[in-house]
Amino acid sequence: MTNAIPTKIVINCSTGVRQVLELTSAELTEREDMRIESEKAEAAKDKIEKATAAKKLSGRSKLLALGLTEAEVTALVG
Repeated sequence: MTNAIPTKIVINCSTGVRQVLELTSAELTEREDMRIESEKAEAAKDKIEKATAAKKLSGRSKLLALGLTEAEVTALVG
């Protein structure tokens, strides 16, 4: 298996000439940076979702501890 360099297609709209070009090192670096940023954003989103779920569970537990029934808690918070 070879490590092929990613390519891009460049089309000149005036002439219709199509070229397949290898990505430059700057373009490869930019793609890698974008991948890293995307992974960081996904991790941050997951962290927020987990924190929100934990807060909802905590809130439900506190309402149940106050004496509300499961039906009442569900009616209040879903």
